[in-house]
Amino acid sequence: MELKDLFISFINTGNVLLWENVLIYLLLGTGLYFTIRTGFLQIRSFGHMFSLIKDSRKGAKGGISSFQAFSTSLAARIGIGNLAGVAVAIYIGGPGAVFWMWVTAFVGMATSFAESALAQVYKINHKDNTFRGGPAYYIEKGLGQRWMGILFAICLVLAFGLVFNSVQSNSIAAAMHIAFGTDNTWVGIILAIAVAPIIFGGMRSVARVAELIVPFMAIGYLVVAVYIIAINITIIPEIFATIINSALGFEQAAGGALGAAMMQGIKRGLFSNEAGMGAAPNAAATATTNHPAAQGYVQMLSVFIDTMIICTATASIILFSGILDTSNGVTGIELTQAALDHEVGNWGSPFIAIAILLFAFTSLIANYSYGESNIEYIFKSKIAINIYRTAMLAMVFIGTVIDIPTIWIMADLSMGMMAFVNLVAILALSEIALALLRDYEQQRKDGKIPMFDRKKFPQLDKQIDKDVW
Repeated sequence: MELKDLFISFINTGNVLLWENVLIYLLLGTGLYFTIRTGFLQIRSFGHMFSLIKDSRKGAKGGISSFQAFSTSLAARIGIGNLAGVAVAIYIGGPGAVFWMWVTAFVGMATSFAESALAQVYKINHKDNTFRGGPAYYIEKGLGQRWMGILFAICLVLAFGLVFNSVQSNSIAAAMHIAFGTDNTWVGIILAIAVAPIIFGGMRSVARVAELIVPFMAIGYLVVAVYIIAINITIIPEIFATIINSALGFEQAAGGALGAAMMQGIKRGLFSNEAGMGAAPNAAATATTNHPAAQGYVQMLSVFIDTMIICTATASIILFSGILDTSNGVTGIELTQAALDHEVGNWGSPFIAIAILLFAFTSLIANYSYGESNIEYIFKSKIAINIYRTAMLAMVFIGTVIDIPTIWIMADLSMGMMAFVNLVAILALSEIALALLRDYEQQRKDGKIPMFDRKKFPQLDKQIDKDVW
């Protein structure tokens, strides 16, 4: 057996152990726990999430606004998982995988609230009118376990800073080659050159770019998806029935076994919306807000937009086209492009290529920002950050010239390790997250604009930095 085959076998074994025996239950269980403990917050406060977004560009005072933090996390969430990942999930798990994406996102919204509120309350002052934070920080400050924080930070840097950026650049190169016949090597070189000035500009630079590009790219993609749904409106009930029947294992021929649909839906749903993984809290912590819970609500909305809207749009394009065929080997971004071509004609493939370029490009810079925060946590060294920046650019190039199956299985393992550490931490700190929610909601009930008062929380008062809240 060749070295590459041994490596792939090792990665596959790790994925089976982690995903099939631990994470699938821990993810759904954690999401369900926070959904129940918060009184189905994602339903009863659905409108409030949107109301917070309206004023989220205010109050940063030269720092990073709530909207910029929201855009950064959405930039990381909306990437190739929404286009290629959904296609992979449907190809392997059948239409039922879409249902399990929805389930993952619904309960994940509550998980996202908890992890983002914790990131906000335990954030640190970066001394440049910005903040840093995330799971590594709340693990150390809240649980007193720096070793566990370092373990998470290493997993995140490997996953987001390196592996995931290869996944993003790989899909950009594949989409551009299919649509325009471009050479992958040149795509890799151009991507690295385009990304470099943004990441060397630091966190503010990333936030500004994300704020400009994310709303534009999401709206453009949705306009096309809505058009396709409109022209296929008569078969919507049939498609919906297919998704449900396949999800519950009633249509084995249409989508494979229940286990395959569930596994692919949850894995790809998590890869796309990142709820519970511990990535988005790194962006949430950078925002300037009046109360930690406020950013929790905002981050819940980004999970909803990512999966319930963008992923569903991609699934609709594929399922409406009727071209899904597991015997021809067409999957990933190629399947999404072929489906759109079928629906709208020859401009579909170039459109997806441009969409994936924008989606994945913003994910590259957002993923970088997550890694920077955690490199700082581990080393507190400018040299280490510059080494990380160089390694990240190298992985962007490498991702364009290696095969995608190897990248995907590496992404699954690194993502799973991250998620496990983070989920254990937020469950251990759940009472603090719930206390923050109660305080926020009580102030709203009293007709006040919620403001965080650390003196109300004696335990937190001892743990959080004095120059933050």
